[in-house]
Amino acid sequence: MGDAVGRTSTPAAAEPEQPADTLRATLLSRGYRRLLLLCVLLGVPIALACFFFVSLQHELQHGVWEALPEALGYDRAPWWWPLPALLLAGLILAPVVTRMPGGGGHLPVHGLGGGAPIGPAELPGVALAALATLPLGVVLGPEAPLMAVGSALALLAVRTLKQAPDPRATAVLATTGSTAAISTILGGPVVASVMVVEAAGLGSTQLVVLLLPCLLASATGALVFTGFGNWTGLSIGGLRLPHLPPNVNPDVGDFLWGVPAAVLIAAVLTVARGLGHRTAAWTSTHTARRTVLCALAVGCCLSAYALLTDRSPEEAALSGQATLGRLAAEPHDWSVAALLTLIVCKALAWGISLGSMRGGPIFPAALIGAAIGIACSGLPGLGTTPGLALGLAAAAASITGLPLTSAVLAVLLIGGDAYNQMPLIVTASVTAFVTAQLLRRRDSAEGH
Repeated sequence: MGDAVGRTSTPAAAEPEQPADTLRATLLSRGYRRLLLLCVLLGVPIALACFFFVSLQHELQHGVWEALPEALGYDRAPWWWPLPALLLAGLILAPVVTRMPGGGGHLPVHGLGGGAPIGPAELPGVALAALATLPLGVVLGPEAPLMAVGSALALLAVRTLKQAPDPRATAVLATTGSTAAISTILGGPVVASVMVVEAAGLGSTQLVVLLLPCLLASATGALVFTGFGNWTGLSIGGLRLPHLPPNVNPDVGDFLWGVPAAVLIAAVLTVARGLGHRTAAWTSTHTARRTVLCALAVGCCLSAYALLTDRSPEEAALSGQATLGRLAAEPHDWSVAALLTLIVCKALAWGISLGSMRGGPIFPAALIGAAIGIACSGLPGLGTTPGLALGLAAAAASITGLPLTSAVLAVLLIGGDAYNQMPLIVTASVTAFVTAQLLRRRDSAEGH
């Protein structure tokens, strides 16, 4: 009671603490400075772990889809190659999902994070599920397993501390570990940090407190990751587009076609994600058997692409990083019919994988969006580079629900040519985000 009277009788005490004062006090506190230092130190082992994780994944992928077919006398993987490969992936994943701690990670249809961070006990299952199935052709990316590696290593570091850690600091460290890990595959700390800003939805003080450790760990991790890759010469396969079609300034035609194209991309990805939710519900019972069946269904989609187009099934398999690079460099190597077949087969395989396999949802969505954008570039007034740019931005915004992050990612992927495309990229990102939200809300209402 006395404290309450004192607070009401003293005007100065009645004034709320200013956000600037709170932020300054937090930044100058000894505990927060120690947290920043720990995050910088964490960036190094997390980056090295991610480097070897991604390098091993790419070596296994190369062996399955290139070296082994060549050893058997094929110039490329034959049309039937995905069937035994995905069947094997399902047989490996089924016991991981049903028997190992953490079930090999969360279902990617629930997003990148999937709720609670992955701890050290769940990490072996996540690593096994990713390294044993992604190289076999599962239509998912490495981003979610990498975030799990970063989170688990950060939490493991917390457990080595002698004193009991602050729960808030533990949460920051888990987020920092995930951010440092995802920054390695997204090409640096900028996209990962913007993702934290947009996804956190926090007030200014809390946002800065969370963002600074993520920036430091991401920058340290990206430096180590890139430098170690140059030193060893191993492939790390970050999401990047080394070659692009000739750049042109967007005009009225690009916007007139770009907006409906962004709506189409959001619709296609939302439908595929809905397939993922239905698949997840179906695999919630008789999980082991149905996981194998889903993996085989993914293989059928990939084989169908090869049969219908007379092209390699590898183009529709895996995360889509390599195919995205080839599509950006030589967009005219694909006919419109081949692009449409790629979109349908990839979207079906991705939707099934979202609800049954383990991995990240972003990379395959980026390929689907880019393929739709380039397929639409044949329309009068829509250029190839604008089609590619809007496709990347719209796809990322549709699947992540983060339009700012998606626009930044598209700008960094396009590189020096992105300045001219920036208005179109932002417009496509916002349009796709709004469309996806409206479609999901309608589906939720119909479901009730």
